[in-house]
Amino acid sequence: MVGFVGATAISLFVAFPLLMMLQIKNNELRKLQDAVNYSQRHDSVTKALNGTAFAAAVEHYIDRRKRISTDAGGVMIAVVIDTLDAISRRYGPQWADTVMQSLAAITQSSVRSGDLVARLATNELGVFLPGATIENAQDVGMRIRRRCEQAAFTAGDAPLSLDIRLGGAVFDGPTDFNHIRQLADEMAMDRGGGEGDEIVPISRLPAA
Repeated sequence: MVGFVGATAISLFVAFPLLMMLQIKNNELRKLQDAVNYSQRHDSVTKALNGTAFAAAVEHYIDRRKRISTDAGGVMIAVVIDTLDAISRRYGPQWADTVMQSLAAITQSSVRSGDLVARLATNELGVFLPGATIENAQDVGMRIRRRCEQAAFTAGDAPLSLDIRLGGAVFDGPTDFNHIRQLADEMAMDRGGGEGDEIVPISRLPAA
């Protein structure tokens, strides 16, 4: 009996550190997997979603709302910096990255809870507002524009001039991500205006 108790105690003494080590390794692997998953879904510069993850999220929203037979509406806003290439050429790509980081932070602070922000191109962010009205989108768009106008963008001590365009696409029926993005981009580039504009141009996607 004494021998059995002693053997059990020794087994526990040996097994406990092994179990602790295994638990630590599992935690490390889980953190590593989380980091990999995050990097696959997010832009490395702005930390916003990347285009692939953003498109998948929008498509998932449209499909889910369609399956439960409810309104699949929402709004996408394109936020484009026309002068980013000029900033990169004059001051270096690191300053262009800094500008995009700042723009992403401003945009993230301007959206509603549950809205999505992504980097869709070198000089473009996309914002998806599920279930939003045109009025909701106007409020978000104008907050982004106003906060960009109030922010001090600089490259070292040199002030940077930003030409920011915004445009949106609203949909309330079946569609797909590419059509939404194309219309939002067109509104930003054709009528997106700039500093001092009172509204963000938003167009309704034609019904399928």
